[in-house]
Amino acid sequence: MATPQQRMYINGQFVENQSDKWIEVINPSDETVLSQIPEGSADDAKRAIDAAQAAQPGWEALPAVERGVWLHKIADGIRQRADELTDVIVAEGGKTFGLAQTEVLFTADYLDYMAEWARRYEGEIVQSDRPNENILVFKKAIGVTTGILPWNFPFFLIARKAAPALITGNTIVIKPSELTPNNAVIFAEIVDSIGLPKGVFNIVFGYGPTVGQELAANPKVGMVSLTGSVIAGIETMKAAAPNVTKVSLELGGKAPAIVMNDADLDIAVKAIVSSRVINSGQVCNCAERVYVQEEIYDSFITRLTAAFEQVTFGDPAQQKELDMGPLINAAALQRVEEKVAKAVEQGAQVLIGGKRAGNKGFFFQPTILTNVNQQMPIMREEIFGPVLPVATFRTLDEAIALANDSEYGLTSSIFTSNINTAMIALRKLKFGETYINRENFEAMQGFHAGWRKSGVGGADGRHGLEEYLQTHVAYLQFQ
Repeated sequence: MATPQQRMYINGQFVENQSDKWIEVINPSDETVLSQIPEGSADDAKRAIDAAQAAQPGWEALPAVERGVWLHKIADGIRQRADELTDVIVAEGGKTFGLAQTEVLFTADYLDYMAEWARRYEGEIVQSDRPNENILVFKKAIGVTTGILPWNFPFFLIARKAAPALITGNTIVIKPSELTPNNAVIFAEIVDSIGLPKGVFNIVFGYGPTVGQELAANPKVGMVSLTGSVIAGIETMKAAAPNVTKVSLELGGKAPAIVMNDADLDIAVKAIVSSRVINSGQVCNCAERVYVQEEIYDSFITRLTAAFEQVTFGDPAQQKELDMGPLINAAALQRVEEKVAKAVEQGAQVLIGGKRAGNKGFFFQPTILTNVNQQMPIMREEIFGPVLPVATFRTLDEAIALANDSEYGLTSSIFTSNINTAMIALRKLKFGETYINRENFEAMQGFHAGWRKSGVGGADGRHGLEEYLQTHVAYLQFQ
């Protein structure tokens, strides 16, 4: 059977590949070729941006509530194709069935949620120092926006960028990851089937240095949003800088989990394991390092090891009830192998796991490392795999200092039964998010934003919506 060849979606139509260059999409569980996508060019990105620019004034002119109706239609279309989308995400991303299904349905809910902001986002009337004057603050669309997506939550990230952009009157061009593009094709098919006005939503395939560069550097773009690595974020900022284009970046993380001696260890272990093995550890807000108070270390490690021994992994297309699938590709597997080997070379001990699993697919065993210290790269660099280093501390102040000793600042967590301890940690932890006695997973009505090298700006909720708005102030003098 011939390998499917996907098409980009520009200006309301699926377009044929303009070159003879193709990118193969690989199933990370069995290493088979799923499809091919066009290796898009800067010219492809320009055409999509031009289409978005042409469509934007008419889209913004619609009442917001009418724009919301379109988002509801997309959400309905997603639910109608939920089973198909789940299977596609399982195949191209190696995601477990349950997590892929959750991503699909959560994406539909997210579109509905953002659509409901149509009647809720507001301007202001500010008091003037002058008689007979009103100061009016308008919230207006930015114009053309672009979204550069990662592969770990590829379907949800389409909505996370497109939904707030569209409801506020912007148009958008999306670049999916070249590793997981097939789900985006179905999203475009849904958009096309409902008759969304041409140019409002566009998809361009390709690599970051070409297509991504154009989406950030093009002077017609008012805002570029990227979810990806720190390196990709830096390159995006560089590309956007000459035009002083607004950037919104969600980058890496090195989330600390602090376990106090008064913690409920059953809750702590369950939450930390869940936060480590989700998507095979390939989530930016995963628990990436654990600090355990000395008095409970032995008990915690015993329970943690037992829990890791119960983690199941394999090809999620063959088994629905799994905790983990593979890593995304051979390069990701090699990086995790090298990080673990380096840690062992520096004195870390492998308590469980530590190796590749099998010789087909990109599987890595769930791994616990002990005898680690703060100076080791395994405690400082993002692992992005199912590897958990565990260290100890004596006092809360020491734990907070260790947690904050990072170039990242996305998520953090603490496990304690003492409200005072929790509040002290909340005051002192320097992270965009802190989870108390629960797993690391954000809510759509919250605000997902990192400090330091974890990003600029953020997503979700009212604050995420406002990323896609700019302010226009009018001084109205009357007699």
